[in-house]
Amino acid sequence: MLQTSSAAAEPIVRVSGLSKIYVGGHQALKSADLEIRRGEILALLGPNGAGKTTLISIICGIVNPTSGTVTVDGHDILRDYRYTRSAIGLVPQELTTDAFESVWSTVSLSRGLFGKSRNPAHIEKVLRDLSLWDKKDAKIKDLSGGMKRRVMIAKALSHEPTVLFLDEPSAGVDVELRRDMWQMVRDLRESGVTIILTTHYIEEAEEMADRIGVISKGEIILVEEKTELMQKLGKKELTLSLSEPMTAIPAELSDWQLDLRADGNELHYVFDGNAERTGIPSLLRRMTDLGIGFKDLKTHQSSLEEIFVSLVSDRGRQ
Repeated sequence: MLQTSSAAAEPIVRVSGLSKIYVGGHQALKSADLEIRRGEILALLGPNGAGKTTLISIICGIVNPTSGTVTVDGHDILRDYRYTRSAIGLVPQELTTDAFESVWSTVSLSRGLFGKSRNPAHIEKVLRDLSLWDKKDAKIKDLSGGMKRRVMIAKALSHEPTVLFLDEPSAGVDVELRRDMWQMVRDLRESGVTIILTTHYIEEAEEMADRIGVISKGEIILVEEKTELMQKLGKKELTLSLSEPMTAIPAELSDWQLDLRADGNELHYVFDGNAERTGIPSLLRRMTDLGIGFKDLKTHQSSLEEIFVSLVSDRGRQ
């Protein structure tokens, strides 16, 4: 969907100074700030209890904030509740729907709950897009777990929201169906829907997201373009398989901060792949000068999972 530059520049969701303290004193969110761009896929990563679901619940109007503000498409979620709730679709983590209703009935009812007039053509399109059309007359109780999750997505799309929240969309879904759902999410984004997903599956964020947000202990640690995050924080590793095992690293190689691994059969070197000089050519020359041979070399780029674990671990030590 084409948009004007001014529309594209204005965040569709803006969170400012958002805090939530539950009865009993637990602070689930601590002055969170977040801007979600129109038409993007934002993945929100964080361990259990980090505050992801609380953040989504507040934006969607399910939980009241203790302090701070949230606007959706320029409308305050508290003052303009009806508008903002209608603009948002939510697919919760739990599969909650009437087991004895048909797929068609439960999705149509969801549209009516938002005050939208009947539109069988739209309901049909949603069901077809989600490969649910042949199940339209089936009772929810007779569907597989993966199909039930598709019904939850259909319900969330029934009232034509511009923003869609997916809370752990792949939980309990097999790998094949998970990849189908990834494609479905991309198609939704192409149609103009802004997607925010929380996930435990790092590969889900790595596969789909335009930007990655990391939340830990109620604080949003960072929000970065996925590629920039991996370039800035992802280190590269060089592993050299030695021709002969070594008992210790020679002092002449101390400039490279090497590790000896695999019972002395491997040299391991961590470097910045974006640096102008990685130090690898000079390392290999020095090894040749010292008569240290190697049979093989390989490099490894840190994965998003390794970056995420590092970020959260560093935060926990502060």
